[in-house]
Amino acid sequence: MLEYEKNRALLSIYAGAGGVDAQDWASMLLRMYQRFAQNRNWSFSILHESLGEQKGIKSATCEMKGDNVYEILKNESGVHRLVRISPFSAKDLRHTSFALVEIMPEIKVGTVNINPSDLRIDTFRSSGPGGQNVNKLETAVRVTHVPTGIAVAVQSERSQAQNKEKALQLLASKLVLKMQEQKAQELFELKPVPPGGIEWGSQIRSYVLHPYQMVKDHRTGVKSSQPDKVLDGDLDKFLNQKEA
Repeated sequence: MLEYEKNRALLSIYAGAGGVDAQDWASMLLRMYQRFAQNRNWSFSILHESLGEQKGIKSATCEMKGDNVYEILKNESGVHRLVRISPFSAKDLRHTSFALVEIMPEIKVGTVNINPSDLRIDTFRSSGPGGQNVNKLETAVRVTHVPTGIAVAVQSERSQAQNKEKALQLLASKLVLKMQEQKAQELFELKPVPPGGIEWGSQIRSYVLHPYQMVKDHRTGVKSSQPDKVLDGDLDKFLNQKEA
């Protein structure tokens, strides 16, 4: 069995179908987990963030440290759906947005054997809101695992070497997650979510702000009529529940 750090977890969030609304939704989820971490006195740091053109984020990867982080949050992985009146609609139309959440354990260094020749390493300048470069030096690092196409980027550390080390750690976790998914598909004949499949039919939880107020987990049936509190990090009701 692969060893991992039980008190550390990697969180990735990706905006799905829904354009700028989905990117705003992804940023709302990022804040939700950040608030949850703060309530638990966990450390929460953003390793890399790809900002949306108008609002929100296209994706973000974060590191969380605290007691049993991965064990507590592992079931949050999946598609999260938001239904609301779009703040970006001039006609105040109701809009449905999707975002994918991944929770991964931080795999211990050296647990996964990665062939250096399988890696492509690129450097770039860390970017801020609007895409402007906030660093004159190319300290940010993107590592691509060529055989699988998995790419990770880290820009949170001060030096290129530190960002590279953190990126390789993140890549190891993603590779282990991919191996686990492939094994599950083989054992249970599961079909993977296709590219662009962060949409209808695959969500694990819905957050409805209009025409009524409700958060519902589709696996367990757990509900809350206070989505504002849930989105402010009050997730305890939904965690560690057995599927119906």
